[in-house]
Amino acid sequence: MQLDPETERRLDLLVSETGRSKAFYRRKLTERSLEDIEDYYLAMAVLERVRQGEEKVHSSSEVRKALGLDD
Repeated sequence: MQLDPETERRLDLLVSETGRSKAFYRRKLTERSLEDIEDYYLAMAVLERVRQGEEKVHSSSEVRKALGLDD
């Protein structure tokens, strides 16, 4: 994985401060980034279905009423 010089410098500092390996942090970066990317693209897919009328939406008042919070 190629990182820009500033990110590489920050990674080096983190490695020296914590004693963990670069591989450990690169793995963490990949895992966290993948989670963020998955969240984004899955949300965009739902948004597109909502826009096309294929996904049911509920107003906050409907949700409050269904949960019995409108007392």
